[in-house]
Amino acid sequence: MVKKILKIIGIVLLLLVVAAFAIPYLFEDQIKAKIAKSINENVDATVAFKDADLSLFKSFPSANVSIEKLSIINKAPFAGDTLVSFDELNLKMSVMELFNSDDEPMNIEGLSSKNGLINIIFNKDGVGNYDIALKNAEKKPDDGKSKPLAFKIKEYEVENFKFKYYDESSKISMVLDSINHSGTGDFANDVLDLTTKTTAKVSLNMDKMNYMNKVAISLDAILGIDLKNSKYTFKENKAKINELPLEFDGFLQMVDAGQQYDLKFKTPTSSFKNFLGLIPSAYSSSLDNVKTSGDFTVVGFAKGLLSDTTVPKFNIAIASNNASFQYPNLPKSVKNIVIDTKIINETGVMNDTYVNLDKLSFSIDQDVFSAKATIKNVATNALVDAALKGTINLGNLSKAYPIKLEKPLSGILKADVTTKFDMASVEKSQYENINNAGTMSLSGFKYVDENGKAMNISTALVQFNPSRVNLQEFKATTGKSDLSVTGVLENFYGFVFRNQELKGNFNLNSNQLAVDDFMTTAEPTKTEAKAKTEAMKIPAFLNCSLTAKANTVLYDNLTLKDVTGKLIVKDQAVTLENVKTNIFGGQIGVNGMVSTKEETPKFNMNLNLNQVDIAQSFTQLDMLKKIAPIAGIINGKLNSTIKLSGNLDANEMTPDLKTLSGDLLGQLLSTTVNSSNSTLLTALTSNIKFLDMKKLNLNDIKAAISFKDGKVNVKPFDIKYQDIKATVSGTHGFDQLMNYNLKLDVPAKYLGTEANALIAKLTPANAAKLDNIPVNAIIGGSFSQPKITTDLKAATTTLVTNLVKQQKEQLIGKGKTELENLINKNKKPGDTTKTSVPATKEEVKTKAKDLLNGWLKKKEKPKETTTP
Repeated sequence: MVKKILKIIGIVLLLLVVAAFAIPYLFEDQIKAKIAKSINENVDATVAFKDADLSLFKSFPSANVSIEKLSIINKAPFAGDTLVSFDELNLKMSVMELFNSDDEPMNIEGLSSKNGLINIIFNKDGVGNYDIALKNAEKKPDDGKSKPLAFKIKEYEVENFKFKYYDESSKISMVLDSINHSGTGDFANDVLDLTTKTTAKVSLNMDKMNYMNKVAISLDAILGIDLKNSKYTFKENKAKINELPLEFDGFLQMVDAGQQYDLKFKTPTSSFKNFLGLIPSAYSSSLDNVKTSGDFTVVGFAKGLLSDTTVPKFNIAIASNNASFQYPNLPKSVKNIVIDTKIINETGVMNDTYVNLDKLSFSIDQDVFSAKATIKNVATNALVDAALKGTINLGNLSKAYPIKLEKPLSGILKADVTTKFDMASVEKSQYENINNAGTMSLSGFKYVDENGKAMNISTALVQFNPSRVNLQEFKATTGKSDLSVTGVLENFYGFVFRNQELKGNFNLNSNQLAVDDFMTTAEPTKTEAKAKTEAMKIPAFLNCSLTAKANTVLYDNLTLKDVTGKLIVKDQAVTLENVKTNIFGGQIGVNGMVSTKEETPKFNMNLNLNQVDIAQSFTQLDMLKKIAPIAGIINGKLNSTIKLSGNLDANEMTPDLKTLSGDLLGQLLSTTVNSSNSTLLTALTSNIKFLDMKKLNLNDIKAAISFKDGKVNVKPFDIKYQDIKATVSGTHGFDQLMNYNLKLDVPAKYLGTEANALIAKLTPANAAKLDNIPVNAIIGGSFSQPKITTDLKAATTTLVTNLVKQQKEQLIGKGKTELENLINKNKKPGDTTKTSVPATKEEVKTKAKDLLNGWLKKKEKPKETTTP
């Protein structure tokens, strides 16, 4: 019997397990349909989700619906903006809800999400992108059927959530990032207690001013909620801003006109540790065992209506009197701390808010520093009146406060400055409305970064005038470099308070500048053994000019002397005007531009090379080495103009030769050729024997070259070699592969002994009439392994054939002349018959034979007769 019962139980359990796996597949389509129906019947937006899955195990014994990659994208006037997105949204419900009919709603008891976003935007017309609910006219008529989903939440949770808010008209931007929030309470009741836990990081910007940057906040609270009256009351609660504790009392209520506030808050204790807790943890340390004296309190209230036209009246008082603190293991303390600050609005009108920093002062050893300020008219055109006065020994900062520095600071900062201005004048650069006075100085400053690079400022003096800030003196050294700078900043406050460009004009003098000293070093990755040097980005906020003079500039492997010129920095680019430097035994002038605005830096330059040494320049500049690999082969000087553009290596800020394009026009001066250093010239003289490179004259040779996509194109140019004219043209690549043509106009005497022997038999007049012989050479292969083919042999053969023919014709002509003379000599006196000269070789032979026979007969003596 027991066995049967166990067997039945086992079968039932098995069926339940099978059902638990099967049910999700049976109801998945039904759930997807209800989700899609619920969304589409209520919102006017583009809604999409990747999938919806049902699980009976994730929230057992309840069912769990997971919606993956849910997004709600706005339509006009916010078309394309994301309103809501979730990587994962989970809905928790009773299993029995799965068996509801199509017209019965599924009651949702809980929800949770991961990696979510809500992005609220108000445009300039005050319209919000969150208003996506379908209007009554667009909704389907109510047929009495229930909605597909109904919410009876008892618990909820969001993990790694982000809330973004931006108002285009007021230019207020707020971001709540890394939100982790959970709450439990029965929302089925009109009145409930909601237990919540919240952590987040807050950033707040108004216009271009940053007020909070990722400030950590937390709140553990029990909220009394009256859903019927939309009223939320703080009961038990503990809040923190960074580590500053706060407690709240009172309520806020949603009303037709806006939100009604009646809140009070305060620090639960008055210890000065409360102030240290305000400082972000990245800039502070543990507050354990910190010795403090004196008090620090924050007390305030907010009461009234927050609406389109009003804000609650509020008063926030921050105070400390004669306080001090000292961290354990640090030798110095900060004493005589006085803080008296109030933020007040007495009318409910936002623009009537004002800030009074009546006093802020402290001392370290004998150094005292103090400040005071008032800010009024905050909403429309803030009016600022402030003063700074005192001395700070920077070396004492790390001895009194746990600043996280690899090396301690040193130096003395002194300030005695007053300023009074309004933000509208700052924004419009109306300097006549800005009143500044006083000076600020820094001396003996030393800072060493994490890579060991040190910046030493011996003197820096800034004078504040009513209309501008004058940098009267700035002397510094870093690495191998020294700097002396003076100049004027034209909109210092626009840069500080309105994030405007920093405009100015400066003069720089230096004995030596090493460019490497102003490069940053990136952190090594896990796979890199060494740190990687990356180029410094040109700051986007700079809009200034710099007239520079340096005795020596060290850049890469180059040493530039007597550098002068003007640099204009604007829009993340540097424009070089009339920059000149002595290098390679001559002078180089530069005009052009370098831009780091895009991810890949770019440059566009015009170079003017005057009397530079060929061996040095074509050895030390990779660019010239690739364009014309003549270093060590041609010695002498070069005049050249070069136009070039391309990309810069993002790490080294040197030209990326693969992207180089441009033109070069060059003239060689006082040159000699060292052919033994050139495999190409050696091979050329081996193929064309009559060439002797020692006799080659390249002086005043002009060549025009263009280059692009790693290819160099040499336009035809002439070289004079003794009485031989040579024309060179062709191409080669930065990979050193060649395709060149060499055309030689060669006198016949250079084409071998056989040709010279035949020429010697010609009359001087005929020899002088010989035309020069064209000889062509094709040069391929590479500069290190050239392949040369010529038509020299064919040209020589043609010449010899022509000379032999000419010799024969000369002999025939000579024979004709002699025959003619012989004929004329033997004519009888008075014979006026014209002698006909044979025209062909056979006629010549026949005529000659006849003449010879006749002549011989005449010469025969007559036989003597005897008388019988």
